[in-house]
Amino acid sequence: MNEKQITLPVQTIPVSYDVDVLVVGGGASGIAAAISAAEGGANTLLIEQRGFLGGMGTVALVPAFCPFTDKEKPIIRGIGMKLMERMKQACNADYRAEYQETLDWVPIDPEVLKRVYDDALLESGVSLLYHTFVFDVLLSDDRSKVEGVVIANKSGRSFIRCRYLIDATGDGDLAALAGVPFQKGGDQGELQPGSMCYLLANVNRVKFQQYIQETGDTGQLHQTVERAIAEGALPEGRKSISGLAWVNDYLVGVNFGHVFGIDGTKAEDLTRGAIEGRKLAERQVEFFRKYVPGFDMAHMVASGEQVGIRETRRIQGDYVLTVDDFISARSFPDDIARNAYYIDIHLANHKSEMTFNHLPPGQSHGVPYRIMLPVGIENVWVAGRSASSDRAVQGSLRVMPNCFAMGQAAGTAAALAASTGATSRKISVTQLQKLLLEQDVWLGEKFPPTEGER
Repeated sequence: MNEKQITLPVQTIPVSYDVDVLVVGGGASGIAAAISAAEGGANTLLIEQRGFLGGMGTVALVPAFCPFTDKEKPIIRGIGMKLMERMKQACNADYRAEYQETLDWVPIDPEVLKRVYDDALLESGVSLLYHTFVFDVLLSDDRSKVEGVVIANKSGRSFIRCRYLIDATGDGDLAALAGVPFQKGGDQGELQPGSMCYLLANVNRVKFQQYIQETGDTGQLHQTVERAIAEGALPEGRKSISGLAWVNDYLVGVNFGHVFGIDGTKAEDLTRGAIEGRKLAERQVEFFRKYVPGFDMAHMVASGEQVGIRETRRIQGDYVLTVDDFISARSFPDDIARNAYYIDIHLANHKSEMTFNHLPPGQSHGVPYRIMLPVGIENVWVAGRSASSDRAVQGSLRVMPNCFAMGQAAGTAAALAASTGATSRKISVTQLQKLLLEQDVWLGEKFPPTEGER
């Protein structure tokens, strides 16, 4: 017997669900995909490994939504914006008053957001299955279609049969299981670091703002962090705080620092990331208490269930979106969204530099439908940070507003395919764009682009 391997016995398992559209992953892309597919008339099931939706915004406590605008106007609209606005309305009066007109860097109240997402999906007619992992995928005999997935949960192992599948795992897990080619990280396999985010209570925002005004430091505490690193209170690494998102005057979400060498597709790395991330967060809280007025009595009330992950797989799609497309603000005939978020590649180790590349205010580039179509598979869409792009553009596409936009397009396309029996590549992209426009998606002031602008 091979001591490194065992052979499992053949097992017959039940079919637990039979659906038109199966969405795997309950982050921003999966949420929007499931809502749009169900509202398009498809029998839709979403499965999620945790007991709630929200992805990095709730699982990892990423403290704020990235921008929905190009610094002049909202460009990510549709389902994502509606859900953010719904969260605002569900928060208390002080929060609503402060952030009512804000569309960029809106702080996340994770417990409110969990309930908003639950309600929105159920109202749309989506069936939900939490606490469930995908164990494997079953391909057709010619390997051109996914016929369903094997799941594992407390009820046991079972099979979900589906006509169409949306991989919204963020890691391209289903696409990889189906044999779709992918890239991961940089040329040497390096990956952006993870971050352990957390919520601090018992802080004083007024005192903090007074400190900023008196010292001339920034809201990211550049000067204070550099001084703490020099004095050994913080480890070498990022010399500012990624973000402080004030839910109210005594509660703030924190995104600060990095955990290096974490591959989010490996359980061993996620385990190490969680342990190291919590240790780093403890050290950071001590820094806040000692160095930052208003934080002297800070108390950590929650840390992320897992370290936040910025990049893993990028699938090979029918088109690879490139940095040249980003820089030239290119439009495409099959655009399903616009993006203006800057290229944001975090340092792979504490000695390397971060990369930023901004488009001018008012500019955005198109997001073509083809980047969600994995090569070789005819009934699968990959929506979210694993869509087909080069590494630089992935550093821009990966944020929640863009994931909402891609998810909405994928779900709408899946519902359209289900209504006609078409494959993902045979649907009418013109009809898809028409449906998205009816859903308040913005495809640009010059949509459709002229031949010279494509």
